[in-house]
Amino acid sequence: MAATAAASGTGSSFLSPRRSRSAASSTVRAAASRFRSPRSVLGSEQLRVAQEGKRMGGAAEPRAAVWTPKAPAPEARLAALPREPRDSRMKIFSGTANRPLAQEIAAYLGVDLGKILIKRFADGEIYVQLQESVRGCDVFLIQPTCSPVNENLMELFIMIDACRRASARSITVVIPYFGYARADRKAQGREPITAKLAANLLTEAGSDRVIVCDIHSTQALGYFDIPVDHIYGQPVILDYLASKTISEDLVVVSPDVGGVVRARAFAKKLLNARLAIVDKRRQGHNMSEVMNLIGDVKGKVAILIDDMIDTAGTITSAAALLKQEGAEAVYACSLPQLKGFLEVSLRKLL
Repeated sequence: MAATAAASGTGSSFLSPRRSRSAASSTVRAAASRFRSPRSVLGSEQLRVAQEGKRMGGAAEPRAAVWTPKAPAPEARLAALPREPRDSRMKIFSGTANRPLAQEIAAYLGVDLGKILIKRFADGEIYVQLQESVRGCDVFLIQPTCSPVNENLMELFIMIDACRRASARSITVVIPYFGYARADRKAQGREPITAKLAANLLTEAGSDRVIVCDIHSTQALGYFDIPVDHIYGQPVILDYLASKTISEDLVVVSPDVGGVVRARAFAKKLLNARLAIVDKRRQGHNMSEVMNLIGDVKGKVAILIDDMIDTAGTITSAAALLKQEGAEAVYACSLPQLKGFLEVSLRKLL
């Protein structure tokens, strides 16, 4: 009986040789595939297309299959996005030092002033929060460091840090009046150079560019490790003087020896007008005494040109001396207090 079963089993294997050979070959291929077949580098979408091709005809190889992505290409998606105007990437924010100036600049440029929250805690600390996104934008911060200079300067540092941490593309600081610029050298022993210190603080805070208007001395521009745009307010004063009915007999007066270079450059713009110098001696900080006048101003229109007016003691004393020396009229011009020229110059920089 066992022999019959074995014979029948052997007979059955001999009765179906094709099936036995196919089963053996499939087993060998399966075993060999575990060792020889490389890992597929096709994506899931490509494998799906290849498998469908095999089911439909079986003749197409996976490498010959045509793969059409369902999602559009990145270039097509970017092209379909709405294009934003160029000015939308520019943001202008203002501190509390001179907000009307920032509003006039923004109106001249045709953009809205950025929304920003600035407040002070009970102990005097300053809190700043941007009320709109500046990610990838070119940010302009308008903040003159006038009185109170420490409050306005610290407020500017915090504004710069807020924009930097909000991923602004670039931060340009617009400072019409640059505080701490008068101490640009060591006139006496054991003195600080605050112009260099202020430049370092602006750089370390995160500003990428600085725009200043008629800085106290041009050598302070070298204290910055970032680009600086130095704007001159002379064209505004020249336009104002041209609108006045002033005689051609003009004399430009420097209120001190340190401003001779500035006064000489201004006199060249006024058809090479004459130059006069007031000899001033300082008895201390914010204390000056006018000694004498170098030059002739009798019967002429005197134009006093200065870059900084703090207590106005120098200007008033110089004007009194010019009238005493026979000047017909005296015009006092101070450059950092200008704002109209800053609007035009900022437009050109952009």
